Amino acid sequence: MTDARDISEDMQALLDAAVDAVILIDHQGRMLVANRSAERLFGYTAQQLVGRNVSLLMPETHRSEHDSYIARYIATREERVIGRGREVLAVRRDGTLFPAQLSVGVVRGADPPRFAGFVRDLTEERARDAEMRLTQERLAQVARFASMGELAGGIAHELNQPLAAIATYAQACDRLLAGPAPQLPPVQDALKQIADQALRAGEIIRRLRHLVSDRTTEQRREDLNAVVREAAELASRDVRQHGVQLLLELAPGPLHAVVDRVQIQQVLLNLLRNAMEALGGLSAERHTIVLGTMSTGGGLVEVIVRDQGPGVRDEVAVHLFEPFFTTKAEGTGLGLAISRTIARAHRGALGFRPAVPHGAEFYLRLPLEDSPT
Repeated sequence: MTDARDISEDMQALLDAAVDAVILIDHQGRMLVANRSAERLFGYTAQQLVGRNVSLLMPETHRSEHDSYIARYIATREERVIGRGREVLAVRRDGTLFPAQLSVGVVRGADPPRFAGFVRDLTEERARDAEMRLTQERLAQVARFASMGELAGGIAHELNQPLAAIATYAQACDRLLAGPAPQLPPVQDALKQIADQALRAGEIIRRLRHLVSDRTTEQRREDLNAVVREAAELASRDVRQHGVQLLLELAPGPLHAVVDRVQIQQVLLNLLRNAMEALGGLSAERHTIVLGTMSTGGGLVEVIVRDQGPGVRDEVAVHLFEPFFTTKAEGTGLGLAISRTIARAHRGALGFRPAVPHGAEFYLRLPLEDSPT
């Protein structure tokens, strides 16, 4: 017959085999049992933990709250945290803080109640996440420079227009002031035009600097319709050079979402460039691209780029978003892969579907700001 001591030893052996830290506490928050993983994670021996309040393992700012959580459960039996994993900050014996995944369960049949806490160290996982974000940002930076290289001719033209206008108005001012009777009203009008054109040139440079700047992700509340309009402006010269008509079909707005404006525009510029290339060699009546927004319901919005090109073959479609997959002779195969990564970083999705009656439609699906998703 198995005695209580054997059961206790078997239970301790089972707990010690667990990879996660396991701590059993009583209704007053005192630790009753700690496994070997808990010893390694927090830097205490089990003997040093048993009998002490579990708030010892929490940052000072959270310690005062812990006992109230237990008291609330005992009084109401309402399981607010119990049975639900959550991320918390924990503290080791040497005082260092670390992110941890905490799950708490009630030991059924115990009266007064006892609780089992399972703690998993997230330090390495968070470090991997940070490294992945850094890698994604570096890849996005490379893609932005590639985009700007292809748009360079159009941007140079856009800058030349206000600069040429400034030179023309300045020469006009010189002529008007050089005569025996200077004509001040026309000069004032010309100076105003110079100021307006200088602001226009400055705005073009500002957009260019934002697009290629070495920057960290900065998501904020934006009107997606405004983001789309600005992307269309950035691509306008390239669109004209390709002999393409770009149609904006925007849903009634504003459509607010929490996004990184530059990254979303990078995705749209990549999709627009792909669409323009797909129209090469086709008749002029099919040289139309639609850039639009539409609410899909369920707190989601789609930004779409639709062309009237030859479409995408089924055997190609299944590989579209794979890194380094390309059908272009000089393509890198990174554009769509990076674009999908950006979409996922915004809790969204990037996808493809055939357009009707022909062509391709790419969609960037994003949650609206007030969406519960």
